[in-house]
Amino acid sequence: MIMVQRLTDEEMFTLKTGAFGAVFMVSNADPGVLALFRESFAASGAMADASGVVKAALSSGPLPKLPRDSALEVESVVLPALREAIRILTEKAPEDLPVYRSVVLAAADRTARAHNGISPAEAQVIERIADALGQPAA
Repeated sequence: MIMVQRLTDEEMFTLKTGAFGAVFMVSNADPGVLALFRESFAASGAMADASGVVKAALSSGPLPKLPRDSALEVESVVLPALREAIRILTEKAPEDLPVYRSVVLAAADRTARAHNGISPAEAQVIERIADALGQPAA
């Protein structure tokens, strides 16, 4: 029997940073004011589907503060957070690992599709997110 260990507040924040940051990366890949509202709403729907420790991480605590100066700066925070989230879940809550991957990829996909479909730039970002999650993009 696998024993689940409780995640620390810092670990929960890492999961949240990765998930919210992934959505931010996709949204910034093809920016637009009207698109931002649609994309945010679409992503929130995917995140609402979370369960277990993933739901707890995404729905509690403060929002992550992500860099806003450049896409590279955002990626330098988000992609390591996603990889660290995978490590944390593998070690402490392996049954929640597929939930996290699924929720993050669904949120990224819904964000991209929310305004005029997935652009090539958004598809590239989703691929980088999937790589960080250790899972090929669909």
